[in-house]
Amino acid sequence: MEFQNTPKVELHLHIEGAMPSEFARRLADEKNISLEGVFDESGGYAYRDFWHFLEVYEAATQVLTGPEEFARLTKAVLEQSAEQGVIYTEAFISPDFCGGGDVGAWKEYLAAITQAASEAERDHGIKSRGIATPIRHFGPEKAKAAALCAAETVGDFITGLGIGGDEKAGKLADFAWSFDCAREAGLQLTAHAGEWGGPESVRDALTLNVERIGHGVRAIEDPALVKELVARQVTLEVCPGSNVFLGVYPRLEDHPITRLMDAGVNCTVSTDDPPFFHTTMTKEYQDLARVFRFDEQVFSELNRAAAKAAFCDEDTRADILKQLS
Repeated sequence: MEFQNTPKVELHLHIEGAMPSEFARRLADEKNISLEGVFDESGGYAYRDFWHFLEVYEAATQVLTGPEEFARLTKAVLEQSAEQGVIYTEAFISPDFCGGGDVGAWKEYLAAITQAASEAERDHGIKSRGIATPIRHFGPEKAKAAALCAAETVGDFITGLGIGGDEKAGKLADFAWSFDCAREAGLQLTAHAGEWGGPESVRDALTLNVERIGHGVRAIEDPALVKELVARQVTLEVCPGSNVFLGVYPRLEDHPITRLMDAGVNCTVSTDDPPFFHTTMTKEYQDLARVFRFDEQVFSELNRAAAKAAFCDEDTRADILKQLS
């Protein structure tokens, strides 16, 4: 099956990580910025492993020097998603990359991003929301600044707080202040865990009372933890292609998504950083159909689960569900 025209909901997409390599090269040329070592011979992003990926990721963001560049990026990413049948997406956006954690600068970046998102909805029919995202390996103090940025701009577009970066840098409990701040401001919460940190990192994330977990797949190694995820109705933002490309699992056949679903865990499907991992939402669906025999009914259930877990208002959720029916 082709799946490109299947309506899709994506909950785990990094706005900077979704930057097409040709977009990054074009901006680098415009601004005379050297991106030596960022690309391979074919023009794609080049890195050795997850930790080198983080370095290359941050190096590529050098071309995003101001609100205008983020507006251009937002339009490019959302147009690309719409071409893959995505009708609603949530993008992780880091205040660290948008003004260095300064609230005033963040508001300028956010105004440009929000305008671009509005234009993408008008032109391509794709709805979107933003999840402000501290970078874990930047440390708890910088995370506090990012959380304050999020708390100051909670509204129609910024609806959540997450945390990304190196799962092995400290404990998520170290970031409790930031998550408490966001919760009190009315933001919904997610956290990257259970990718490289193992099931213990998922337990760590649950101490923050998050509603969703980015990845979370290593929870399968702890049956009691799987039962806890089911009992607490925590939704996993599963990114199968990313997990295989980075070597969390050697093959898609080894990925635990079906075992998690069979155990009753709420799962969704996303691309994470699509150009870095040579994937699209359509490719994710095609690969899951090929390996696990997922059909339109299974994808419909996954998308409805994603819509119900989305960090959006109820009118938007009802509209998404109507498009999925």
